[in-house]
Amino acid sequence: MNETPSNPSSPYGTLPPASVPASRRPVSLPRLREMHASGEKIVMLTAYDATFAAVADAAGVETILVGDSLGMVCQGLNSTVGVSLETMRYHTESVVRGLRRVQGTAWVIGDLPFGTYHESREQALRSAAVLMQAGAHMVKLEGGGWTAETVRFLVERGIPVCAHLGLTPQTVHALGGYRVQGKGDDAAATLKRHAHELQDAGAAMLVLEMVPARLSAELTGELKRCATIGIGAGRGTAGQVLVMHDMLGVNLGKNPKFVRNFMEGASGVRDAIQAYVKAVKDGSFPVDDTHGW
Repeated sequence: MNETPSNPSSPYGTLPPASVPASRRPVSLPRLREMHASGEKIVMLTAYDATFAAVADAAGVETILVGDSLGMVCQGLNSTVGVSLETMRYHTESVVRGLRRVQGTAWVIGDLPFGTYHESREQALRSAAVLMQAGAHMVKLEGGGWTAETVRFLVERGIPVCAHLGLTPQTVHALGGYRVQGKGDDAAATLKRHAHELQDAGAAMLVLEMVPARLSAELTGELKRCATIGIGAGRGTAGQVLVMHDMLGVNLGKNPKFVRNFMEGASGVRDAIQAYVKAVKDGSFPVDDTHGW
């Protein structure tokens, strides 16, 4: 009698089942907006390959960011500045193939790397098209002020956009290092203004990185059409994101103080990611008073 193989396997362990519970709806932009409106926390995590994307999806991660952070955690670069658009296309395709293989439901966001959207709106459109054709559902770009018109240009052409304020790693040299942003009245006012401009331009999500918890909570309350996703920005945001290698405790350097090693006490990677999902959903991660700002 012929039997259907259970799960495909890989050198890294058994992949999640090739089907998902009927109760898990594919994540869409309307679904993310529903979650934002209802106050349900949105869970985001980076992934750069097929296997880890499938594991993250099976663990309940709703949004997978194919981040240019891969330059540091996968390529060994000192910053994200050296990541190319071709590299982002390759890793986006890898993640999407992994999700398709297990009928995954996660929403995929592809980072536009440094220098691929700065020249003109048309350059941004061409770059975004590369990642969308690779399977991304949304693109992410960094910075405020000048980026608002670029966001508007992309959204008007049917490309969902996630913006990114606070510590923007692509401009880390101009910022003077990996430092908290938005401290002080003037800096906070500028960040708020940029956030509202990005929402008005059509950005559906906004990553706030290394921003004072009080400021990010205030912005989250003000932005009704744009879900804030925090990383080192306190628990008051609409969702959270971490670099997968950080939350698994396998990065090449010292974890930022806002990161929790979810592998501690976990039986495996999927268990650790499920613990992260649960902690974001119930509000036990992050803990504001551990940030030091």
